[in-house]
Parts: sequence; C-alpha cells; structure tokens
Amino acid sequence: MNGAHDLGGMHGFGQVEIEKNEPVFHFPWEKRAFALTLASGFHGKWNLDMSRYAREQMPPAEYLATTYYEHWLFGLQKLLVEQQLVTAIELQTGHAEAKTSELRALQVSDVEPLLRKRRAARLDEDVPPRFRAGERVVARNINPTGHTRLPRYARGRRGVIDRDHGVFIFADTHAMSRDKKPQHCYSVRFTARELWGTDASAHDSVFVDLWDDHLDRA
Repeated sequence: MNGAHDLGGMHGFGQVEIEKNEPVFHFPWEKRAFALTLASGFHGKWNLDMSRYAREQMPPAEYLATTYYEHWLFGLQKLLVEQQLVTAIELQTGHAEAKTSELRALQVSDVEPLLRKRRAARLDEDVPPRFRAGERVVARNINPTGHTRLPRYARGRRGVIDRDHGVFIFADTHAMSRDKKPQHCYSVRFTARELWGTDASAHDSVFVDLWDDHLDRA
C-alpha cells in the first residue's frame, strides 16, 4: 500500500544516523513487545505478511512519530483484536473479560521448538519463470490498497534481472487472503540514475527482490 512506512528514496527526512554499537533492544519493553509478537504467532492466526501489513496500517502521523517496536506493538494489538484473541476493552483495561479460552497457552517448553521451526517462504512448487537473468524488465506502476513488497521508488522504473531466487510465496496476496500464489522471485538491478535521476551516482545500483507479478518486460 502507499503509506508512511514506504520511505525508501524519499527526501526531507534528514541523514540516516548510524548508532555505534547499537543494541538489539534499547529498552526492556521492546524485548517484551518482540516476545509477545512471537508468542502470539504461536496460535497460527496470522502469517508474517499479515503481520507486516498490520503495522503498515498505523496512522501516518503516528507512524512517523513512533519507534520501530512501537510499530510492532500497534500491529500486534490490531491482529489480536481482528483475530478475536482479545477484545479492545481487554487491551485497554489489561483484564480478561472471560476466564475460559479454547486456545492453549504458550509454555516455556514450547519456546525453543517454536523459534527453531522456520516457516520458509521458499516453495517446492513447479512454476515456470517469466523472466531470465539478463532480461530487461520494468516494475509495474501500481498503487495498491493492500500490502505489497514492491517499493514506491521502484514503480515504473526499468531494471535488469540479476538472478532468479526460485519459487516463493507471493507476499502481496499472502498478506490479504492467505493465498500463497507461488511464483518466482528475482533480484532486479536498478541503476541509481534510473531511480533518482542524473544527480545520482553513475556507478551505483540498487538490487530489489521482486516477484513475477511485479514485473513486465521492458
């Protein structure tokens, strides 16, 4: 979707400040937000792409004024209510309205197996590729209302297929309808000047992972 989260290549946000020896978490509550997100995913009520899309729906002004794990917390709360695991009132009060639940709670013994169980996005489906390495393509100029992995700065831009990663879940449909829609994902090389004009370096390129449905032949 076109939202505040899609900041790639946009001007006016200042220089990216790199924090030296940056910790994984800056505050204890961030650890808890991360852990709660993983623990809630234990029930299988949503997938990774749905989780990303939930964060993208944070109001733009709020999104730009908050931190990374605040985005995670917003997305988690949204999914918990949408999937009827908790109610909005329960979130506000911190107290359960009902004492019974059909869902099994995540136990300490479940944590390590859960973290080791990778839900791979790569699929073994026999799907023919639409493009080959070295082929010139153009990213579709779309303005979706739902989730997409096609960044705004690459839409309508011409690039070259650098490599074929193989068949993967198509994140755009997986986030909206759980439809995996298996297709090839490619690393597409865009020159910096193609993306940002003649003021950009003539020696730089950006590689973007895009799916069949994101691309047309140039």
